[in-house]
Amino acid sequence: MSGNTTFTMIKPDAFEAGFTGAILQKFIENGFKIKALKLTQLRKEDAEAFYAVHSERPFFNSLVAFMSSGPIVAAVLEKENAVDNFRKLIGSTNPADAAEGTVRKLFAASIERNAVHGSDSDENAVIESGFFFTHFDRH
Repeated sequence: MSGNTTFTMIKPDAFEAGFTGAILQKFIENGFKIKALKLTQLRKEDAEAFYAVHSERPFFNSLVAFMSSGPIVAAVLEKENAVDNFRKLIGSTNPADAAEGTVRKLFAASIERNAVHGSDSDENAVIESGFFFTHFDRH
């Protein structure tokens, strides 16, 4: 059974480019309700912890540096079948491969600077939400 919440971050590239409002509006227009929202900046240690699953990957250090380079907007969103619906809305990790009208097609610069993060499973949505918002269960 699919859950009704997902987690997202508007990444430093999209925040710096001034796309936060337009991206949040896109979420709302597509039926997502914002349940929690926070403007923050990840410390290097926070980014390392959040992306620990990728610690052995060759891109880990550059990912950590990028994600701690500027402000991000963290959000918990609600909609039926939230994770799958959100993944469709944001599009492929590589904006060149993303479908027309998706968030990454509209706002991302590259595969590395792809505007938004979206949880890839219901379980990770709970874990990632709990990383930023204490009222969401981390289990």
